[in-house]
Amino acid sequence: MKRCPSCNRTYTDLSLKFCLEDGSPLMVDTVPQSAGSSNRYPGPRNTSEPPPTEIYRPEARLNQVAGMSQPRPAPQWSPTPPLRPQQKSNTLWWVLGGLLVVGVIGIGLVIMILALASMNMNNANGNANSGVANINKGSNTNGASESNNNSSANTNTNTNATINPGLPSSITDDFAAENWKTGTFQFGDIWYADDEYHMRAKETLYLVMYAPDGDYNTENARVRVTARSVDGVSPASGYGLIVHGEKSQDNALEDYALLIYSGSEPQYQVVMHKNGIQKILVPWTKASIIRSGTNPNQLEIRSKGDELSFYINGRYLTRITNSENHKRGVAGLYTSETGEVAFDDLEISR
Repeated sequence: MKRCPSCNRTYTDLSLKFCLEDGSPLMVDTVPQSAGSSNRYPGPRNTSEPPPTEIYRPEARLNQVAGMSQPRPAPQWSPTPPLRPQQKSNTLWWVLGGLLVVGVIGIGLVIMILALASMNMNNANGNANSGVANINKGSNTNGASESNNNSSANTNTNTNATINPGLPSSITDDFAAENWKTGTFQFGDIWYADDEYHMRAKETLYLVMYAPDGDYNTENARVRVTARSVDGVSPASGYGLIVHGEKSQDNALEDYALLIYSGSEPQYQVVMHKNGIQKILVPWTKASIIRSGTNPNQLEIRSKGDELSFYINGRYLTRITNSENHKRGVAGLYTSETGEVAFDDLEISR
């Protein structure tokens, strides 16, 4: 039997440890009961009075009253995960790589555009060639005015004619068919009109056009063409006929030319292009056989071996020796300055 030391309640349930009334620890009642003695029980409960109020004590309180204190639960500690080393971002390298690729592509496009533009210009220029003409006219000993036309020629011509054993014995071009190059070039304009081949150079420049193919070869041949000033204002540095026209290894003009000035004092001149440089072989010389104004003149050059002979309107003028060995080229046409000229009836006979 167990007894509460506070309220003296007794309990036969030995498993109880605390008083059910006040929570005091129970004590084992060791007082022996005399034989035949009756158990003492508390007096009868007065039912007229309300039962004592029971105070609810939570388990923590009961433990404290019983002198037992539960330790606080240890705070849960979770170790901070170790910081992962920050990986270096590859974004910068991707950006730099992208910019490099874009730059390379851009440079490639620029180079391609420039190459295409160059090809288009070369195709547009075709056989058109010109250079800067420094025209310094003065009187020579025989009274004729002389033009010192020292210039370097543009070299866009694509005609490299070679001797072809199958060449026709003669060829005639009345310019009714548009076989020669035409267009607006850096150094002047060339076009067809009224079955004639028209040319006009820019101021201080000269313009050369070689024949379209090797059938116009002038080696050991007689070459004639009709030329006229369209508006009666003759080009100051002359216009005329070319033979043996071809390009050098440096892509420069090489040929011989008979030029005329059909102004108020008609004159002729013979020049040579050697590696793009124009050299005067026969200076400006007055010639009354040259028709002035808008009247046409027939220009003729005869090639035989190393000798070249020059004629205007069927009249012999002069001859030179072909010292530069220009023989394998083709016929061509020449004009200078801004006066418009027209060519017709080109003939080559061998």
